[in-house]
Parts: sequence; C-alpha cells; structure tokens
Amino acid sequence: YGCMTCIGNSGEIAPEISKTIADNNFVAAAVLSGNRNFEARIHPQTAANYLASPPLVVAYALAGRCDIDFETEPIQGNVFLRDIWPTNQEVLDAVAKHVTPKLFSEVYQNIKTANQAWNELEAPTGSLYAFEESTYIAEPPFCDTMEMEVTANKPVKSAAVLAVFGDSITTDHISPAGNIAKGSPAAKYLEAHGVERKDYNTYGARRGNDRVMVRGTFANTRLGNKLVGEGQTGPITIHLPTGEKMPIFDAAMKYKEENIPVIILAGKEYGSGSSRDWAAKGPYLQGVKVVISESFERIHRSNLVGMGIVPLCFKDGQSAQSLGLTGKERFNFDFTGELRPGQDTEVTTDCGKKFTCKLRIDTNVELKIYRNGGILPFVIREKIRKTA
Repeated sequence: YGCMTCIGNSGEIAPEISKTIADNNFVAAAVLSGNRNFEARIHPQTAANYLASPPLVVAYALAGRCDIDFETEPIQGNVFLRDIWPTNQEVLDAVAKHVTPKLFSEVYQNIKTANQAWNELEAPTGSLYAFEESTYIAEPPFCDTMEMEVTANKPVKSAAVLAVFGDSITTDHISPAGNIAKGSPAAKYLEAHGVERKDYNTYGARRGNDRVMVRGTFANTRLGNKLVGEGQTGPITIHLPTGEKMPIFDAAMKYKEENIPVIILAGKEYGSGSSRDWAAKGPYLQGVKVVISESFERIHRSNLVGMGIVPLCFKDGQSAQSLGLTGKERFNFDFTGELRPGQDTEVTTDCGKKFTCKLRIDTNVELKIYRNGGILPFVIREKIRKTA
C-alpha cells in the first residue's frame, strides 16, 4: 500500500504466477491505496485495480483474494475483519500519540543536513547543466531545430494513422509511469546501453531521458488499438505502407524515416487521468501532428497544444466509427492562414471522404503558442527578446 505502488515500485509478480496469468489470459486483480486505479498502473499484468484504504489493502492481502465479503466471510480461520478493525477512538489515540508537531519540526529543522550521503555529492557549478552520458538524464531535444523567427504553419498532408483508440484512453495508456516491460522498445534501449533487467527501474524514474520516454509512449500493455483488431491489447500497431504489425514506437520511427506525419483517432475523454506532461511530449517526439477525438480531458488538450499538436473534435454525434473511418486512410489538414479559436476545420482523405471538425485550440494565447511550435519555443523566444 502507499503511493509508491502506483507506479510499479511494488516489484515483480512471482514468475510462476506471471506465467499462469499470461498463459491463461486471466484478468488479474489488485488492491491499492494509491490515487488511481487504471489498468496496469501497479503492474503490466494487473488489469482490474481497486482503490481502498491502507488497512483494507492489508486485509485483502491477508485474505489472498478480491472477491471476499468481509461482512460474512472470515479473513483467515475464524477471524473476521470486524475482529481486527480498530475503533475510531483507537485511531484517534494512535494519532495523538505519534503524529505530533515535534515530529514535523525535528524533520524540517534538519532536512537540508540530515542526509550525509546527499551532502557529500559533488555538484558542478555554472549557468548551464553539463549533460553526461546517462540513461536517466539526457539533454532534451525539444528546441534542437528552433530558430528565433517563427515560420508559417504548413499544411499536414497525407498523414498516416498511428493508432485508433476507443473511449477513455488515459494518460497512463499514453505515457505509462510504471514498470518497463521486458522486451519493450524501452527495455531494448536500456539493454543496448548496458542496463540489466533488474535495473530497468520505472518510466517515472527515467522521465528525464527522452530516449526512454519516447519508447514508453503508447507502451501500456493494456492499450487497445483498433487498427490491430477489436479486443486485442498491447502497444502494437500496423505500419500501413507495409501492413507489418510492430510496436507503436517502431512504426512511428518508420513513418519519420519516410517523412510521413502521423495522427491519432480516438473516442470520448481522450487523455483523462493524471495531467502527465509526457503524454504530450511523447506523441510529439513520435511525430504526431493531430489528435482527432470525440472529446478531450481539459488539461491534456491544453498540453497537446503546448507541444504543437493540434487537437480536433468530431462534430456532435459523429465519431470515427459513424464516419466509416478505419484508420487506413491518409488524412490532410490545412492549418495555414488565419486560424480562429474553435473554428470549423475541414479534413480530407485520400479515399474521397471529407468531414468537418472543431479546432480545439480554444484561446488566442493558445494560437500564439501553436504558431511558435509549442510552449517551450514560445517561452524561449520571449525570454531572448526581453534580454536582447
């Protein structure tokens, strides 16, 4: 229990249990006291996750199963939950005894000096960080091609669909923070740089390295991509020019090599859950130019604009399915000229289908950010102009 479990730090499942789950396609369950219960958040093989208080997590662990009725069934032997559950007064007494002002004042008085190992670390000086070869921290590439003058927006032509998603694709699906799965593109990258399986750590721990995080984008083992087929889960897609099935990251890199922009088609509530910045940074590095969905989670929509990705919404009552879109079409968008927040935007395809979407760049400030290629180039240009 505790927040550390919700990004995969609870560790591996016993190999024999892991094999049983995989061989039988079981829906494995878990109980946690974190703040999210998304698929695979605790472990890639736990699809059904239930939130509970810390003592209830312990109770379920003692019982060894999730389908127990604590009111009528004993936890073990003849012991029921009510027999071991503390009274309100017992809880209050424990808090009064142990959670005191002295506890906090002592910790914070010494917080900058108490850790001797931290104090002995050598830190470089200077205004610029000296990046070294590391699988944890790498110099980010977001402004590598930035110039001071803003260039005009170009139309997005003949874009391929990287993935077709249904409803409620969360930021955990887009950018997992948990366990790095064995054999995944991120795992292969780490192994190529001398990192052993036991030292993979989590995506959350390695979020300072874009090489790892871009490989972790759309890497959730519970992701459902309709391009691959209904009911199939995993971070897989179809590279449309070849028809080859491959990891989403590998397909994105192939499209980049072929100078083909990519887009995402999705259902309702795209980007729900934690407002994770890598859920926008990752797709940007994979070459995603546009996301068309039925609706967006509020903060994720803003984050997409912040990375220069255009969010579009299908018109009310329309969806990829109702429009007969399979994801195998090529899409064209014209974002040149004077854009207006919330304007209608025509989308055309190579097979002759046309439809209108609502531009979900909602404010003039967001338009300015988009024209700058994202929030980072926008802020850097502003700072340079003010100091020039």
